[in-house]
Amino acid sequence: GAAARGLGTARLALYATLVLKPVEPPETVALRSFAAALALRDACVALTGLHDSFALKWPNDVLLNGGKLAGILLESVGLGTASPVLCIGIGVNLNASPDPATVEPGAVPPVSLLQDTGHRITPEAFLDALAPAYAAWEARFQTHGFAPLREAWLAHAARLGEPIRARTGSQTRDGIFQTIDAQGNLILGTPAGPLAIPAAEVFF
Repeated sequence: GAAARGLGTARLALYATLVLKPVEPPETVALRSFAAALALRDACVALTGLHDSFALKWPNDVLLNGGKLAGILLESVGLGTASPVLCIGIGVNLNASPDPATVEPGAVPPVSLLQDTGHRITPEAFLDALAPAYAAWEARFQTHGFAPLREAWLAHAARLGEPIRARTGSQTRDGIFQTIDAQGNLILGTPAGPLAIPAAEVFF
C-alpha cells in the first residue's frame, strides 16, 4: 500500500496489478486511478447487490459502509518517453481486514466484504468481475476522456460537500470537499477560497 502500508493477508484478499503502456501525456495517465476506483465499485455492487453501500474516497480508496475496503496504487516508469509503463496495483479486503491497531489514528478503519456483507468471495471470482468492469471504464476513458469518469466518480464520492482534512507531508488543511476538477485534483473550500490539491491523504 501507499507509504509501505500493507493491504492484508493473502487468500483473504485480492492483490492484482494491471500493467499498461499508455499513450496519453503524463498528466493524463494518472487519471486511470479513477477508472480503477469505478471498476472496483462496479465489481463490488455486481457481486453483492448492495448499490448504496460502496463509496469512493479521494484519491484512491473504495469504502464499504464508511470503512476502507480497497485501495489503489499507481506506479509509472518512463512516462513521456517512447516506452512508458503504468502499473495499477489493487488490494481488496475480501474475507478479512487488517488489524485496526495497525491503522494510523484518524484514518478510515479497514473492513472486509465478508465481515460487512456476509458475502464470501474468492480472489478469482472478484477478478472475474473486476476485469470487464475496468475494461469498460478504460474504453470510456479512451473514447470520451476524463469527463464521464469524473461525473460518475462524483456521483459516488464520500463526504462530498462535507468538512474534510487534507494532509500533504507536514502540511494539513481543513475545508469543505467541493468537487474534483478536470485534472482530478481535489477542490477544497477554504476561507481564502477554493484550493486545488493534486495529492494528499484525506481524513474525515
